[in-house]
Amino acid sequence: MNRRNTPAKEAVLKLLTGSKKALSQDAIEKQLDIAINRATIYRVLNRFCEDGLVHKIVAEDGKQYFAICKKCENEEEVKPHFHFRCVRCDTIECLQIPVEYTTPKGYSVSSANCILTGTCSNCV
Repeated sequence: MNRRNTPAKEAVLKLLTGSKKALSQDAIEKQLDIAINRATIYRVLNRFCEDGLVHKIVAEDGKQYFAICKKCENEEEVKPHFHFRCVRCDTIECLQIPVEYTTPKGYSVSSANCILTGTCSNCV
């Protein structure tokens, strides 16, 4: 979808693109170099999700994290993949491991939220 570009959108996209980990709204707000209120950040993130630029990861505690979508070669959309949440540094990162699953006949999956929790390689 073609949307108007704003300084807020540019700043959030630049921050997410440069991050190797998924970021929460509060982490984004702390790292931005321009003043943007919380509601605007959420509005920008939700539009990015709608447009397929960003995907949302919901942790066990309900906190939302956002990461740039890395599309697989020749794929129209991001394949479901695992995420790893570190309990020590409280970060979430995308693991490029495809999720394999089957569903009973008559079920249709529209999204998957797969989070592995533990200690990341930086904190071991």
